[in-house]
Amino acid sequence: MSEIRFRSYSLLPPVVKNLLIINAIMFLATWVFKSRGIDLTNWLGLHYFTSSSFAIWQPVTYMFMHGSFGHLFFNMFALWIFGAALENTWGEKKFLFYYMLCGIGAGMIQLLVLGLKIHSLSQNLPPDAIQMITENGRMVLNEGKNYLGDMGKLNLAINAVTVGASGSVFGLLLAFGMLYPNSMIYVYFLLPIKAKWFVIIYGAMELFFGVAGTNDGIAHFAHLGGMLFGLILILYWNRGNRFFKWKFPFFKKKKTHRYTISSNYQYNPQ
Repeated sequence: MSEIRFRSYSLLPPVVKNLLIINAIMFLATWVFKSRGIDLTNWLGLHYFTSSSFAIWQPVTYMFMHGSFGHLFFNMFALWIFGAALENTWGEKKFLFYYMLCGIGAGMIQLLVLGLKIHSLSQNLPPDAIQMITENGRMVLNEGKNYLGDMGKLNLAINAVTVGASGSVFGLLLAFGMLYPNSMIYVYFLLPIKAKWFVIIYGAMELFFGVAGTNDGIAHFAHLGGMLFGLILILYWNRGNRFFKWKFPFFKKKKTHRYTISSNYQYNPQ
């Protein structure tokens, strides 16, 4: 058994810290501006291309917006848990690039899936119904209402807004599972499971719920998009590296190595 010590491991590295601060500030700003009649979510959240509310900056800004405190808390908790380990491993610039790419990629996949859904639903509706949705759909949603049937589904696809750092967070989860496949993750702080199995199970669940088309208000394909772009980038970074641990993948047996990060954190990848 070999032991490698990271001498300058930080529990709150600078990029993770600043991302936490930015997300918290944007959440507070959303509620402050909302009380004054300004909807930041509509400006900065991600809308579909044909929506009157779409803007070119939204594929970046949407990942700093959150719909509720619970949404913010769990995303930021995961960002800290997985992001701290990855930033200490990769360094600030590489980690930030990975985080942003996963978030933008997740948004692009979400728009692609919405486009396919919009095309399918549009085939079943007359042109005047589509025009009504395009012109008035956003206002209907703002009033807490929606159309019935396929009109309602199409209205949500065109005019609903996507927010949250979940796409980036799922990219971090994938990277953690690839770099530390045998580290233990405690689901709900109680149930231990190795990171590699957690990634596989969670990814499969997101795929199932995305294909099943559940109306839970969660952008499952955006989560998968974050994981997909993260996978592509990590494989690109490690192309030609024969010693890369995650080579299809999780199942290859290797000697145990102990990585002692600090007195508080310990990973045991194999």
